[in-house]
Amino acid sequence: MKRHAPATERNRDPIAAVLAEELPGEGVVLEIASGTGEHCAAFAARFPSLRWQPSDPDKDALASIAAWCADLPNVLLPLEIDASKDWPVASADAILCINMVHISPWAATLGLMAGAGQLLGSGAPLILYGPYRRRGVPTAPSNEQFELWLKDKSPEYGLRFVEDVSDVAAAQGLTLQRLVEMPANNLMLVYRHDA
Repeated sequence: MKRHAPATERNRDPIAAVLAEELPGEGVVLEIASGTGEHCAAFAARFPSLRWQPSDPDKDALASIAAWCADLPNVLLPLEIDASKDWPVASADAILCINMVHISPWAATLGLMAGAGQLLGSGAPLILYGPYRRRGVPTAPSNEQFELWLKDKSPEYGLRFVEDVSDVAAAQGLTLQRLVEMPANNLMLVYRHDA
């Protein structure tokens, strides 16, 4: 039942270090595209004052998330959410999305920003993690190879430009407040809802 993503063990501590600086002290963190559920389980254990709402569009992923998080009292039952469609969530105090933007159609990123724009209150964060491109900044050879692999899986997948993601975010009242360079040529992008 439990799925395993090897990268989770490598990136969860660096991600958690940024989350410690950006997440609110209490409230609900909605995770979009929770995947295996390993990140949610790790962060729920590390930040017990927060309630975690995992989600994923894939039924097998939902089962894995439930298995990983079964013993954590601050994790809500995972929701089936397709980022590109309407979300069955009334509110959130923060939104976290790890490794979705590059491995989903652009419509999912548009939906992510629309959902965040509707749910998040003033100053609440939308936090993204993954590989991105930046205009005028060379991309690592490993990311170039990864993009070829992504495009082979689907022509709709691929590394997005931070600038393009930020333009879509801005249209929903979300401003890029922080960009953090992470191990293995990844980035964390922290957007906050304008007042």
